[in-house]
Amino acid sequence: MEITISKFDLLKELTATQGVVERKTTIPILSNFLFEAADGVLTITATDLDLSLRTSCDAIVKKDGSCTIPARKLYDYVKLLGDGDISIKLLENHWVQIRAGRSNTKMVGMARSNFPSVPTFPATGAVKIPAAVLKMLISKTIFAISNEESRYTLNGALMVLKPESITMVATDGHRLAHIVKEGASFDVSGEMKTLVPKKAMAELSSLLNNADIEFVEFAKDESTLFFRIGSRLLTSRQLTGQFPNYEAVLPKENTRIVPVRCADLQAAIQRVAQFADERSGAIRIRLEKNEMKISSSSTETGESEDSIETENTGEPMTIGFNSAYLLDFLKAAETEGVRLEFKDAQSAGQMRPEGDEEYKYRYVVMPMRI
Repeated sequence: MEITISKFDLLKELTATQGVVERKTTIPILSNFLFEAADGVLTITATDLDLSLRTSCDAIVKKDGSCTIPARKLYDYVKLLGDGDISIKLLENHWVQIRAGRSNTKMVGMARSNFPSVPTFPATGAVKIPAAVLKMLISKTIFAISNEESRYTLNGALMVLKPESITMVATDGHRLAHIVKEGASFDVSGEMKTLVPKKAMAELSSLLNNADIEFVEFAKDESTLFFRIGSRLLTSRQLTGQFPNYEAVLPKENTRIVPVRCADLQAAIQRVAQFADERSGAIRIRLEKNEMKISSSSTETGESEDSIETENTGEPMTIGFNSAYLLDFLKAAETEGVRLEFKDAQSAGQMRPEGDEEYKYRYVVMPMRI
């Protein structure tokens, strides 16, 4: 294999694939990129066995072939090279020579035959999802996914495609984020449910932030999810198992509605949370006439109270929440106002952004004993 490629093009693709490369692997080949060159195109593949990304760019291919190169070392080195063309050539014993300007480096690669095969995009059954919609759905739900590996089915978000809507739901058992986009059109019959792992969602989000494309092509087979983002193909092992019945959790009788400015509530919670119990992060919300009081206390640090003026009638009520869970939503909501919806002090609270008609977004948080 022998190619010449511009530093700009190479670095762009290496940057896109960094997130997939396994850092602390017991399988050395997984910390390498696979380079394949043919017909004026360089294809770069990275995988950690659960997730893989294949990307490509134009190159002058003097000799077809393939090789593997240590991913992190190559990325760090290419960043430091001057602008201009880089030539990459496979030598004997899997060594790879990299030349640019007056720089000449040889890296120790590994046998191409050791690199795991990556699944190819299915010939049929792909669904087009608007890139802006998918990006929005991920940003509004990814933070609510469980990090506990023992809760396997909660390590991803549930994506539900119907002919005229797309829904994404994530929960960790303590809170649930739920967002629906209606009025779109999808080539599916009935209902298509897919559990998307958290790492795949994070990688998708990163790729969508850096790609100027209109649609993502989505497909799946028995074991693999496929997302084609322009010239890049992200594949992910599917999560199996039953996602919880989230519809049973969505509150039906939260009739007590308290509107509040997002920035005011966020600032008040951040101040009060400084004095919350470190382990639980618990704060109290007390509803009184036209006022919301937010407070916390701990024997180690002291106590704090903030109050916000708000339209609020009804009997006084005190309810406890994990402050971090509320802040996660307020950060994701990206809206001027939010609505807090309650039933009573023992039932789940619900939060919604004010005024966004395009997406139906709700966030359910279980109360804490305080």
